[in-house]
Amino acid sequence: MKALNKIKSWLYAIEILLSVVIVVLIFFVAPSSNLWVRRKWSRMQKFLIGYKIDIVGSPDPRANMIIANHQSMLDIMALEDIHPANICWIAKKEIEDIPFFGNVIRVPKMIPIDRKDPRSLPKIIKLAKDRISEGRVIAIFPEGTRGNGDKILKFKSGANMIANKLNLVVQPVLIIGSRKIIDSKSISVNSGTLKIIYMDIVDTSDKNWLENTRVKMQNLLEQNLNK
Repeated sequence: MKALNKIKSWLYAIEILLSVVIVVLIFFVAPSSNLWVRRKWSRMQKFLIGYKIDIVGSPDPRANMIIANHQSMLDIMALEDIHPANICWIAKKEIEDIPFFGNVIRVPKMIPIDRKDPRSLPKIIKLAKDRISEGRVIAIFPEGTRGNGDKILKFKSGANMIANKLNLVVQPVLIIGSRKIIDSKSISVNSGTLKIIYMDIVDTSDKNWLENTRVKMQNLLEQNLNK
């Protein structure tokens, strides 16, 4: 059974690679249709993997920024699938720098961030302002890296700076179980149910709002894991 699962996982990895190539080519041909393509691709992956999404709560139409915990590439795929707005991801600049594949960032006008260069923040804030003026919702993983699924890692300050500078309305989104479905480190793919909880809008007038939100997300995560 383990050997069969490993073969399935490698076949899926090949499918991901080939399908992303096709997506980028479509981006070149019809860049204005990138949102439609992203959603169709995400829903196709859900069908191929055979996972389901259990959604609790709903996206607040006032929110122009969502912050979410991060465990797996599935986090991005699932939110692209279910979130009604055109998401603008704040993504690692290393992705944009990959030849050809970096167009998954450039063409949909995502925002690359260079965590090694603190001077890049003013540019990120300007780009975020531009995207919001286009009706998009900024999405960021404040942990800055992938967690193991049972603990929310310490949040970086970038989300706080962007939200406060632009006076954004922030909605936290808790993602539970994505690493059990897709784990990039061990190259494993499994069917299952992903749970996504849309939490209440954050009171960003509190200077400690980001850390307080992390604590609330951790408590909610533990409640769900202990069920």
